[in-house]
Amino acid sequence: MQKRAMALAGLVLAAVVLVPATPALAGNGNGNNGNGNGNGGSSTEKLLKAVTVNGILQHERALQRIANNNGGTRASGTSGFDASAAYVSDQLRKAGYTVTSQPFDFPYFEETGPASLSQVSPTPTDYEVSTLEYSGNGEVTGAIVPTLNVVIPATPTPSSASGCLPEDFTPASATEPEVALIQRGTCTFEVKVANAAAAGYDAAAIFNEGNPGRTDLLAGVTLGVPAAIPVVGLSYADGVALYDASQAGSTVVALSTSTISETRTTTNVLADSKRGDPGKVVVVGAHLDSVLVGPGINDNGSGTATILETAIQMANLNIKPQQQLRFAFWGAEENNLLGSTHYVDTLSDVQLATIYANLNFDMLGSPNYVRFVYDGDGSADPEGIGGPPGSAQIEAVFTDYFASKGLASEPTAFDGRSDYGPFIAVGIPAGGLFSGAEGLKTAEEAVVYGGTAGAPYDACYHQACDTVDNLSTAALNELGDAAAHSIMTLAVSKTGFFEDGSRMAKSAQLDVSSVDYWGSKLIR
Repeated sequence: MQKRAMALAGLVLAAVVLVPATPALAGNGNGNNGNGNGNGGSSTEKLLKAVTVNGILQHERALQRIANNNGGTRASGTSGFDASAAYVSDQLRKAGYTVTSQPFDFPYFEETGPASLSQVSPTPTDYEVSTLEYSGNGEVTGAIVPTLNVVIPATPTPSSASGCLPEDFTPASATEPEVALIQRGTCTFEVKVANAAAAGYDAAAIFNEGNPGRTDLLAGVTLGVPAAIPVVGLSYADGVALYDASQAGSTVVALSTSTISETRTTTNVLADSKRGDPGKVVVVGAHLDSVLVGPGINDNGSGTATILETAIQMANLNIKPQQQLRFAFWGAEENNLLGSTHYVDTLSDVQLATIYANLNFDMLGSPNYVRFVYDGDGSADPEGIGGPPGSAQIEAVFTDYFASKGLASEPTAFDGRSDYGPFIAVGIPAGGLFSGAEGLKTAEEAVVYGGTAGAPYDACYHQACDTVDNLSTAALNELGDAAAHSIMTLAVSKTGFFEDGSRMAKSAQLDVSSVDYWGSKLIR
């Protein structure tokens, strides 16, 4: 997952207008209007007492043991993920849920050694590079050839469209190896590399665009699909240096990547409540997989453990939902939201119409946390773009809850970085919580939430140190209660999102074609 939100550039509502955040959903956190069992009342007080930090940590420790026994990882395509899925499934079956597994094949990728790029001639020089996810494996030594439309110096946004069209490339030599030099900008990295390979290049080096915020080493990048050629990322400065060298005369480089790219099978775990209207389903999701390099106990063991414990305690309290609950534990989120995307893509139009809402919980225990709530009404976006109709009302469930407890919260954009993405893309109302990833806490946030200004929300994000020692119990307590409250509120509500009491938007969908992220990695 998923980092501090970036604005969702170009998000466009198709033929719908967001409605105001009224009327409020039933059961908005006052705790005084029912007995907590879903029969004639919607107080969440009993559930919040039942969902404890200790209960969440019991699941977190189980996930840590699984990682310890499986090479330190719970990534999809590994035995650690399979054991995690078995643990979650067993817990949910014992609690009385109808549990199904949804297996699917996915492109597994692993970097088995560091990438390298060196200028061989005329001036021997080593460059700092990163391996792009789904890069091909291999070593190539040959002339570096820029696309025909590199923009140096970079111009204000939008700038480069380097490599976005086949005609951007000089046809590659039929006899000598060559490496394409491509500038970031406009289209996806997948498109750029596919065009380079089609033009006959043996490898590609993509350098950052050069605009503000786009100058550093190009890292944390995915091609989305396996590439036929090795691909590395460069900083803007190193890209310019190579470009200038190529303009002065033939420049030979040696490029190397070490990767495994193959098809493996993983699964989504889905658990349905036995009560509730199956025509109005609340999908409560958290991704179950970690990255390869660590156990993922905050990202996203914290979301997994929280919704698992909430599901168990709702069953123990015999809470009877009005809407059917579907607790979803997604596979391959760290591989570009593949599990949630597979789930949504396999639903028919009739099945999609039964999805009432999606709640997404991805990282709830960050050590330097902020209480981030997904920005359903678009109030924090410069262009005022929020989620699909109904998302504003879901956001209000969270913000009203925090306000009732005297706790501040902050909006965070729907930027395509977590498993709500496939749901909002088809117009399903969504919302959720996030405690922060590798982004830096601001001085203003430190005044409100405590912690350390200028430090990451989670310094162990996507690292081996994301263990049970990397959790804030205060964050788990506060965000865990808010998660449980929202899940029950949407489950037992007898009113809809909209002014006439209806629950679903008609012909609502969002254009997410211009997002920079799909999952935790850059796609353009």
